[in-house]
Amino acid sequence: LVFEEHLIGGASIDAHGTPLRDDVVARARESRAVLLGAVGGTRWDDLPVDRRPEKGLLRIRKELGLYANLRPAAVFPALVQASTLRPEIVEGIDMLVVRELTGGLYFGEPRGSAVVDGRREARNTMVYDEVEIARIARVAFSAARLRRRHVTHVHKANVLETSQLWVQVVDEIAREYPDVELAHQLVDSCAMLLVRDPRRFDVIVTDNLFGDILSDEAAMITGSLGMLPSASLGDGGIGLYEPVHGSAPDIAGQDVANPLAAILSAAMLLEHSLEAPAAAAEIRSAVTAVLEEGHRTRDLLLPGEARPVLGCRAMGDLVLGRLGA
Repeated sequence: LVFEEHLIGGASIDAHGTPLRDDVVARARESRAVLLGAVGGTRWDDLPVDRRPEKGLLRIRKELGLYANLRPAAVFPALVQASTLRPEIVEGIDMLVVRELTGGLYFGEPRGSAVVDGRREARNTMVYDEVEIARIARVAFSAARLRRRHVTHVHKANVLETSQLWVQVVDEIAREYPDVELAHQLVDSCAMLLVRDPRRFDVIVTDNLFGDILSDEAAMITGSLGMLPSASLGDGGIGLYEPVHGSAPDIAGQDVANPLAAILSAAMLLEHSLEAPAAAAEIRSAVTAVLEEGHRTRDLLLPGEARPVLGCRAMGDLVLGRLGA
């Protein structure tokens, strides 16, 4: 493997005055895959919206045509007790959230803010067409065929015209996959069911906004946001892989962050972009073994638990050691 490092988000703003440079996009296009760190932080909150770190992330997804975000949320057996939910509810959770990534409210036009009749006003526009919906639906149904063959489409069709189109198109695509069961679920009730009965879900497919929110909820019920990887894929052959969590600026430089979501994102990279599923399985097995041995970063401790706490580097070294065993 040959690696190149380039800046995005806040680091790029500090070095170059922009969240993502054109030459970085060009280098990403020439690569097999992109392994990404988190981009945000409160220190850049006062910048204009178009220059904030998150714009770099949105742009690289759009530039690389990465319309499908895959966020697996599964409970490692050693971490069942780490969830805020009861063990009997959490045990056995294994779901995949398939989030549409390049359309909807985050990209729709018109958008912006203005002063209208002496009052501050802001607007965003949610727009989807049938092609965008059909391609993400096919990703979800194809993924379900490799799992438990059940897709839940999450929407707000009782209020939103965009969701009504989603229901129509997802129903049409479902006919191409007669071996996969489809259910439609309102987003508010889905949020409730994720907490009450999360094991009922196999593959969830939804739009950009709902997917952003629900995948974080799914991540937390598995024990810690620091455990969840993600893959962003498109039709161009380049994948982008990143932890679900953010940059956690409050603990930056303290060597206390959980590195496992980033490590598991690298496993997804090997699996999806480099066609090396055996190597990906070795990484996941190494992570599982380290957790089974009782090693924990701070975020994985139970309230009041008296157990040695590992830092980021130490946890990473343990996984590396297991890989080399």
